[in-house]
Amino acid sequence: MSLEDELLRQRHERLAQIRELGFEPYGHAFEYTQTIPDIVAGYGSKTAEDLTNPVEVRIAGRIQTIRRMGKAGFLHLSQNGEKLQVYIKKDAVSETDYKLYEILDIGDIIGVRGYLFRTRTGELTAHAEELFFLSKIMLALPEKWHGLEDIETRYRQRYVDLIANAEVRKVFETRARIIRSLRRQLDERGFLEVETPMMQPLPGGAAARPFITHHNTLDMDLYLRVAPELYLKRLVVGGLERVYEINRNFRNEGISTQHNPEFTMLEFYQAYTDYRGMIQLSKELLRQVAIDAIGGTQATYEGRTLDFANFRQFTMREALIEFWPQADKPTLDNVKDPEWLLRHSKEKTPGAALADLFEQHAEDHLFEPTIIYEFPVEISPLSKNKPDEPDFVDRFEIYAAGMEIANAFTELNDPQEQRRRFEQQLARRAGGDEEAHVMDEDYIRALSYGMPPAGGEGIGIDRLTMILTGSKSIRDVILFPLLRPESDSGLLGRLRALAP
Repeated sequence: MSLEDELLRQRHERLAQIRELGFEPYGHAFEYTQTIPDIVAGYGSKTAEDLTNPVEVRIAGRIQTIRRMGKAGFLHLSQNGEKLQVYIKKDAVSETDYKLYEILDIGDIIGVRGYLFRTRTGELTAHAEELFFLSKIMLALPEKWHGLEDIETRYRQRYVDLIANAEVRKVFETRARIIRSLRRQLDERGFLEVETPMMQPLPGGAAARPFITHHNTLDMDLYLRVAPELYLKRLVVGGLERVYEINRNFRNEGISTQHNPEFTMLEFYQAYTDYRGMIQLSKELLRQVAIDAIGGTQATYEGRTLDFANFRQFTMREALIEFWPQADKPTLDNVKDPEWLLRHSKEKTPGAALADLFEQHAEDHLFEPTIIYEFPVEISPLSKNKPDEPDFVDRFEIYAAGMEIANAFTELNDPQEQRRRFEQQLARRAGGDEEAHVMDEDYIRALSYGMPPAGGEGIGIDRLTMILTGSKSIRDVILFPLLRPESDSGLLGRLRALAP
């Protein structure tokens, strides 16, 4: 019998022992008077003298450590990222409670009634007067709570990861603060939070391959949302002049440290502004998000510091010149020359070639928060043309730590020009580009009712969280990232076989 099988067998025996003592191994509701974090915050600085008058507590949590010493012992309970020591003395609890204490395992969930004091070593501790059994753990936690180290197991069994690795909880608490900050800031500026369809008859709003599903009753194929953009702009047409959505998107693309097929974006649209107004708004939003999420504007990523109070700014052409390898550095005339661009790239149009060269030579160098603006029209089918240079559009992206974290532009509101752009995308699609846009006649119809001048933007919540938490992979900031199916380890079968 393997060690794992033996542990399972022992814990099944413990289930019977717990019942024999009169406890339910999977208990019912338990009313606690304080959470462990509340106790640590409220009494962590109290001295032994301060606790002379007993402070009664009724707490619950998961057992993190157990230390038995004859007729007494200690354990630590953890709850919501904090821990508290508990002292159990044989003559201070009932005989049944002490027998329960003797068969507890690390990972069990219990309740304790008692009072606070400080031990001789000065540790804040709950002196137990009564124990309550709430839930039995059947599978062993990582050895001594040193942490779950196998990366795939951490992602697949996030529940164990959260138990074993205290810092993981902090990442997702920071993520929640980021979302709360963005929502609050937009609400304060008069934006309305809305919801748009996640299943759509046409995929649109981004250059991406969609996931396809089928509705049986209507007998029609539907596409999981690649972006909410076209629906949000329909709302701007309808008079909702400031709208936003914190949305889940789905793109049938590869997986990397920066890409997950299911991800979260904030998209927001504001009438009567343009990309310049969105640049200013973006700076304000991201600066305050950093303050709300991590307490200041400076974040540390891979040992380097970046500051969301300071943004660098380049056109795409300027960035290509700035970060081109020192040998044979191009001039502004070079990067404006279609023939020069096509000679240095495999792309078939000058605009696509410029974007390709930017990705090759500049993108990885954009560590400090950086705004890149003026994009080629070929890769920006929903953006308004620059008035003085129609081959480019009024669009910008924000980069930090070498990653794109935001994309924004002055919205194209001319229905005839939008039709022409869609037709260009259809030509790219016919040429084999599976990520090119399809024709959306209803969206063109919406624009034909008149959309006011507007700016729009999408901010990647996952990548922003990566940067503000120092996480190296997007999977570290998504609770349940997509993984290949798990091979059958036989564990569930053994759990069934060993059941009484």
